[in-house]
Amino acid sequence: MKICCKWKLLVTSVALAAMQTSANAVDSVSLEYGSGSNARLERVALQWNWSQRWFASNGNHIGGYWDLSLARGEERKHRNIEGARRNIYGIGITPVFRWQQDNKKGFYAEAGIGAHLMSHTSDNAGNQLSTAFQFGDHLGVGYVFGNGLDLGLKLQHFSNGGIKKPNTGANFAIMRASYAF
Repeated sequence: MKICCKWKLLVTSVALAAMQTSANAVDSVSLEYGSGSNARLERVALQWNWSQRWFASNGNHIGGYWDLSLARGEERKHRNIEGARRNIYGIGITPVFRWQQDNKKGFYAEAGIGAHLMSHTSDNAGNQLSTAFQFGDHLGVGYVFGNGLDLGLKLQHFSNGGIKKPNTGANFAIMRASYAF
């Protein structure tokens, strides 16, 4: 089965799993596409909202959600060789804090830092990640429409936090589309 077909099957499976109706049901599903220095990132994720509201004032508060993601990254200059490509797959869990309106619609800003496990270490275009375990932190902004569609942009950084060298990190600019159930 081609990777493209496997990716479509994965996205469909995650979307169907998100439609469950139990008390621990998924609150939203997202698709992301990002690019960095000679690399790209595609990700599908499920989110579970927190019921906690911090610093509520003037119709706004800080809330948040858990983000469970499956990703495919493509190195486009593997081992610093022009045209050498390699896929890296990963799974991640990230607690995300979001400043938002009380009705969870309109503009928001968010930040998160989570744990990610990659299928391989990375050596791409001079950027090296020497461990499969990576921290992934991001800053993002977006807008939630009345129908539950959430469109956002975020900057994502992956690094092992100095656990092992070399650790030059990897940065991505990411577009995000999410739908809340």
